[in-house]
Amino acid sequence: MRFPDRPSAGRQLADAVARLRLNDPVVLGLPRGGVPVAHEVARVLGAPLDVLVVRKLGVPSRPELGFGAIGEGGVRVLNDSVVRAARVREQDLARVEDAERSVLEGRLRRYRGQRAAVPLGGRTAVLVDDGVATGSTALAACRVARAQGAARVVVAVPVAPPEALGVLRREADEVVCLSSPEWFTAVGQWYDDFSQTEDEEVAALLARHAHDRAGGAAGAGGPEGTG
Repeated sequence: MRFPDRPSAGRQLADAVARLRLNDPVVLGLPRGGVPVAHEVARVLGAPLDVLVVRKLGVPSRPELGFGAIGEGGVRVLNDSVVRAARVREQDLARVEDAERSVLEGRLRRYRGQRAAVPLGGRTAVLVDDGVATGSTALAACRVARAQGAARVVVAVPVAPPEALGVLRREADEVVCLSSPEWFTAVGQWYDDFSQTEDEEVAALLARHAHDRAGGAAGAGGPEGTG
């Protein structure tokens, strides 16, 4: 299955996610490319839209080897076996985390502006990306969402290889994927238009969704209150 672009993939994905009839969902796009997809899912579900920014913590001597990940609100999840095997010292851990947290907080400011994060406590977190290659980022996002209080975690993507889906199904409560080709080299090969999503587009989609929801709530809850 090929997709014309991210919004089109999002509309198709939204139909599949809607069939789950989720309780109190919050749709979380994984920046940057996951946000245009997530916007369509949130619109169809009538759910709040936010971002879940995850930063990998890399072993100082081998940055490509992740020993954990961080999310906002001070959330940190560690892979204890990697920490032990790589002999990551507490001071090294703190130094890597401080550097990555600075990047994370800067991105959140660009994406949200002055808006607060949508709380996840007791809710269903729907993690949306434009596709999954290895599953490592989505896996970390699942763990961060749980650490932020999500009662249930759903991963929803248009396309992913079977082996990555297997990894995610061991972590998420539900995984929704429209296409899982055996021959898979990159997410972009399954899109006609896979142009880069810029920070400005992410911020604009989040702001538009928040404005539309606020307008809808005001209309439903005003003095005339008939919806």
